[in-house]
Amino acid sequence: MLLIQINRDALLKPLQSVIGIVERRHTLPILSNILIEKNGETLSVVATDLEIQITATSICQDEFPDFSITTSAKKLQDICRAFPEGSQISLEKDDARLQIKVGKSRFNLQTLPANDFPKLVPSGENRSYLKTTQKTLKNLLNFVQYAMAQQDIRYYLNGLLLVVESKLLRVVATDGHRLGMACSPLENTEDTAERSPQEVILPRKTVIELIKLLGDNDEEVTIEIGQNQTRFSFSNIILVSKIVEGKFPDFNRVIPADYQNHIQIDRILLLQSMQRASILSNEKFRGVRLVLTQNSLRIICNNNEQEEAQEEIEVSYSGEPLDIGFNVNYLLDVLTNLSNNSITISFGDANSSGLFTIPGNECFKYVVMPMRI
Repeated sequence: MLLIQINRDALLKPLQSVIGIVERRHTLPILSNILIEKNGETLSVVATDLEIQITATSICQDEFPDFSITTSAKKLQDICRAFPEGSQISLEKDDARLQIKVGKSRFNLQTLPANDFPKLVPSGENRSYLKTTQKTLKNLLNFVQYAMAQQDIRYYLNGLLLVVESKLLRVVATDGHRLGMACSPLENTEDTAERSPQEVILPRKTVIELIKLLGDNDEEVTIEIGQNQTRFSFSNIILVSKIVEGKFPDFNRVIPADYQNHIQIDRILLLQSMQRASILSNEKFRGVRLVLTQNSLRIICNNNEQEEAQEEIEVSYSGEPLDIGFNVNYLLDVLTNLSNNSITISFGDANSSGLFTIPGNECFKYVVMPMRI
């Protein structure tokens, strides 16, 4: 039975939007499949890993009857990518198989019952809504995503805190050794009254997928926050994510507010100096020393072979001499992921954390704990 005839790109584009969360090896075989549904002129492609669900849509001809079918996500993507742009693809169902026809080429894929596909059910509780632009949300996530933990036993650190205040959207990530915080004003909220902040923790995988899917444009993205789900709607994509349970650390207590020692420095210059010095850092501990003296910043790395690298940069500094150690990877992360020309680094003493900020921007803060070298 002929299900649909469709342009290759109209099928491949939504398929590529959802493929990132498809598990190749899973205890539930159907999670390796995608659900393809036609409803009127809308063709939907759905993938889920039971924690996240992504639905991407495209427009199709309405002359074909509505249908639902599941098949291997990876194999279907490989087949579609193997044909040139503009190819016409026919999908036909033959018993428990999906036949894909392109010209004289034929592919038969196994299917599983569409009714067995485990869609995430929308939670029915009261939800709060807010709107921002894709570019704003993507930039916020990029500002802090590298500070998320990976496979930490404190599972709530393996994600990102999203805080909705009355006129502010804030994101926070930490792995216990460093913390990144960024925020952006909200113009389109459901009400203008003051309200208590609403906090949810998004899983790491959700954050990574959002960064991949969001565009660098001013098109709108709608965020719906429920008790156990968060829903992001933008372009032709709907991403639904479960919320991580747990109590995120109080980020306000971590961010220092009274440091007196500051230097402002060219970001690229510092990044390149760090990259060069880190060549001779200890491979296991990755330590770097920052030595501040009158109008001078020295960057020093050494290793177990008694080898040493030293870089010196002229800076405007007249405070007390300071010798402080950090994990060089944590410093390279923030320098790589920012895009502005200069940064401000603030210090307390040799046992206090370092604070990275952007001149003229109160909405970004990055705190790094010191290490003994």
